Amino acid sequence: MTSSTVRAAGTPSPVLPRPLTPDVLAELRRRDDAGRPCLPYEDPEGGAPLRCCLRRSRAGERIALVSYAPLRRWAAGAGADPGAYDEQGPVFVHAGPCAGPPRGGGLPFGTPGALRVARRYDAGGRILGGRLLELGEEPDAVVGQALAEAFADPEVALVHVRAVEYGCFLYEVRRP
Repeated sequence: MTSSTVRAAGTPSPVLPRPLTPDVLAELRRRDDAGRPCLPYEDPEGGAPLRCCLRRSRAGERIALVSYAPLRRWAAGAGADPGAYDEQGPVFVHAGPCAGPPRGGGLPFGTPGALRVARRYDAGGRILGGRLLELGEEPDAVVGQALAEAFADPEVALVHVRAVEYGCFLYEVRRP
């Protein structure tokens, strides 16, 4: 699966927004993280932020809204226990396989004027703080700077970028 990379100022290597992996998607398409079955539908308008390919849906695509627990899934692989920071929420995915993110497309869901929050977590799955981001005319620069600031702290293991309006998880970035 490919993904977009952006070099955040001050980081030695590019940051990589991580889509949901094919194995996680397969599980979510059977039963989501809340234990509910997947209920695909045809998107009448398009515009849903798809976490499988990190782009917006197109009108007529088959998608599903599923419950996803991003920190829980990361913690299981990292041997961490996020405790009370474990949460789940709604995310959109393609109802079937997709090609994944495009190469070199910049950071996803960077709509000028949108509000985002960058939540920082340590290696134990505990929240270290967050930063409110107001995306201006250069969304990649705003998010890239926030990621550079986050990863300047050696305690930060990963960052979740979320939409402020609904609190939805958009994507994860791990330490470069």
